[in-house]
Amino acid sequence: MALDVLFEDNHVLVVNKPAGLLVHGDETGDTTLADLAKEYIKHKYNKPGNVFIGVVHRLDRPVSGVVLLAKTSKALSRLNELFRSKKTQKTYWAVVQNKPKAEQGTLVHWLVKDSVRNVSKAYSKENNAGARSELHYKMLAANAGKYLLEVNPITGRPHQIRVQLASMKCSIAGDLKYGAAQPLPDKSIALHARQLIFEHPTLKTPVTVRAEPPEAPVWTPFRNLL
Repeated sequence: MALDVLFEDNHVLVVNKPAGLLVHGDETGDTTLADLAKEYIKHKYNKPGNVFIGVVHRLDRPVSGVVLLAKTSKALSRLNELFRSKKTQKTYWAVVQNKPKAEQGTLVHWLVKDSVRNVSKAYSKENNAGARSELHYKMLAANAGKYLLEVNPITGRPHQIRVQLASMKCSIAGDLKYGAAQPLPDKSIALHARQLIFEHPTLKTPVTVRAEPPEAPVWTPFRNLL
């Protein structure tokens, strides 16, 4: 599988991850985005030994879009700190089944993760076992009973966008785990990391990277927004 490289220099590599590909290894042993990135660098730069690739953040397996990787340990350390201190700006697109009651708004929940079932539950009131989670959303378009939302997460919790949108009866298309009526043909979900803005780890200048959604039917009605 060829990498869709969006931005690259000596310190960072930004790619458009396809839905269905793991970012980092798990118990399945399946090939990961990190594996592909190492092979890409080995081939492109003819590196004979081990190649360093640092995973800065992750997307769920069925989610597509922008993923930032570090090519040096110094870059990884600095980028990790940017994410920890919430100094990056992330924008997602989601195609949902129902029209939200308000076309834009802010959602705040306390998410409790069930590690055994790998699902999270959203509570509208503070829960001592939960992690406070916040996102902003706005509706961009509607077509054929589907609605395109732009989502800006303020926090970064497991399955945050999926469970928070589902909590307002706007399950993401194809996301059976969080209430979607039916799967998508390719088993993906219609959630895409559209844009990432971050400070370059050495140049200290802002970098903006944007990824086009997959060539899948669920995204076709919204192509005019690209």
